[in-house]
Amino acid sequence: MDLTLGIILIVLALFVGALVTFVLYKIIPALQAKNAAKKADKIIRDAEIKAEQIRKNAQIDGKQAVQEMRNEAEKDIRERKQEYYQLENKLNQREANIDKRDANLINKENALEEKNELLNRRLKECDKKENVLQTKIDSIISELEKVAQLSVKEARDEIFARVESKMSMEIAAYIKNREDEAKTECEEKAKNILSYAISKFSQDVVTEKTVSTVSLPSDEMKGRIIGREGRNIRSLEQLLGVDLIIDDTPEVITVSCFNPIRRETAKRVLDILIKDGRIQPGRIEEVTAKVKAEIDETIRKAGEEACFKLGLPKINKELSVYIGRLKYRTSYGQNAFDHSMEVAYLAGIMASELGLDPNLAKRAGLLHDIGKSVDFEQEGSHVELGARLAKKYGEPDVVINSIESHHGDVPAKYIIANLVQAADTLSAARPGARSETLENYIKRIEQLETICKSYEGVYQCYAMQSGREVRVMVIPDKVDDLAAFKLARDIRERIENEMTYPGQIKVSVIREYRAIETAK
Repeated sequence: MDLTLGIILIVLALFVGALVTFVLYKIIPALQAKNAAKKADKIIRDAEIKAEQIRKNAQIDGKQAVQEMRNEAEKDIRERKQEYYQLENKLNQREANIDKRDANLINKENALEEKNELLNRRLKECDKKENVLQTKIDSIISELEKVAQLSVKEARDEIFARVESKMSMEIAAYIKNREDEAKTECEEKAKNILSYAISKFSQDVVTEKTVSTVSLPSDEMKGRIIGREGRNIRSLEQLLGVDLIIDDTPEVITVSCFNPIRRETAKRVLDILIKDGRIQPGRIEEVTAKVKAEIDETIRKAGEEACFKLGLPKINKELSVYIGRLKYRTSYGQNAFDHSMEVAYLAGIMASELGLDPNLAKRAGLLHDIGKSVDFEQEGSHVELGARLAKKYGEPDVVINSIESHHGDVPAKYIIANLVQAADTLSAARPGARSETLENYIKRIEQLETICKSYEGVYQCYAMQSGREVRVMVIPDKVDDLAAFKLARDIRERIENEMTYPGQIKVSVIREYRAIETAK
């Protein structure tokens, strides 16, 4: 009985729990849905209120924008109308001026027609008079031919021959006088400018020369440089691009290469290896890379320093590297970098004296030999290569013309180009600036004497003062005083056109006539 009652109570408790659970499951979602609907209605009402406010504000803003646009349009229309009125007034005024010009042109045309008719009448009268005069002249000429027994052509040729003979002497005398006056005046001005330029600039006479030999502490070092089976010397020649000549000369190695930068690199590498004592392919490669980097840095700094010293801004960085390469280039024993600096200073000073741009003159002087930085690597003369580099890096026409004309390859178009040519001559011709081989010196003297002897009437000629002066002896019976002056000028022009020489050459034509008698 008690067990049955317990079971019944348990069943009732489970039923009541299930009923409560079912009720809660159904009622709670309904309540939540109702609250959500209320919240949604409230959100919708708030959104409608905000939308209405936004719509009203948009209408107000739209009306203001339309009003502003209308005001701007009206203002623009007023301005356009004002412009149209002004243009209309100008057009009316131009039409009035054109009408006046038309009237004036019509009057001038009528006057020209009257003058044309008058000229035509006068031309007809002149033709009649010319016919009458020609008839009279023909009769006079025929009478003169009978009297003189010469034809018109023969008389004309005789007169022309006499006039030509007389005029040639007068022209030569006039040219001599004018050239003497011009030379005197030009020499005074040139001396003043050049003396001032030279006094402002000074440079050591001793010039830098390329060293092509390397001294050794002992002959034993030659074997170490050659290495086992020649591997060291092969490595050196391959990395440096030079030829190493090891002969019987004691304690000396000769470096042979047309490229001066490679030659300098080889010299420095050998000096370092000889001092260090470790000579092997790995060490050679390491030292070569280090020395090449040092030389590249030296070249870059040299170019920048040159531009800084001369006060030349805006020079292309790559072009300044070519300027620095001139530090290892020589010409007749003269360092090309120092020579370019000298020319730049001298050209700048002379340009200042003449009232020209000194910076432009310095720029042209510095770059006049820039082709020498690549002429040992590329085909062509240093003038052609320099002009090509200047055009590549956008240099001014004055600089390009100065490069092309400093050796007379093309005519100088600018005064600065002439100044650069003069400064180049000064720098190259000063004492101790350049050295010349004996073979070139003899060829220059022979060419100078050959030019002088090629003229008729020359008896003998002598090249003096190391080829800086030539004295020409002429036969006095064949060459008179004025012809001697003309001969000197002709020789000078041929020397300038056919020869290449440093400095200047003085031409002296000597005509001496001696009347000798012996009393017995």
